[in-house]
Amino acid sequence: MAVITGQNQKSKVKNILFAGFIAGTLDGLAAMLLNYKLNPAVIFKFIASGAFGPAAFGGGAEMIVAGVFFHYIIAFAFSAAFYLAYPFFLNGLKNKYAVAFIYGIAAWIVMNLGVVPHSKIAMKNGYHIPVTTILTGMATLIICIGLPIVLIADRQNKNKPDNHAAKRD
Repeated sequence: MAVITGQNQKSKVKNILFAGFIAGTLDGLAAMLLNYKLNPAVIFKFIASGAFGPAAFGGGAEMIVAGVFFHYIIAFAFSAAFYLAYPFFLNGLKNKYAVAFIYGIAAWIVMNLGVVPHSKIAMKNGYHIPVTTILTGMATLIICIGLPIVLIADRQNKNKPDNHAAKRD
């Protein structure tokens, strides 16, 4: 049985922060690329509108900064949850790419069916997300959230001391 040391905990926290930064950056870049006709400020004001409502669109730099801040907080939250759950999912699915796929789909579902509807983001009554938008969003999160977190977690999982030594129980 492995003993968790302070060094292992520090490494885990560093990896989660790194995964959050990478996932948040990739997802933000993907949002800007997929919405290339929009000024990036609008994208981050949209994110800020989750907390501030439609007034975020009338704000200035402070709303852009708030949107970037919220974007990374969400990325770090997903990174922490997915990173810590990785050994469980890998044990069940046996394939890190399948885990990345599940993580991306889960992130899309949580955000679009949980977070956004319960935020102050103003959506028109009766609005339905087009299937192509759903599939693009899921693919983006698989690539930008699921894959980097899985690759970082997998690297850490392979470097655990008890993965290199013979099991003794």
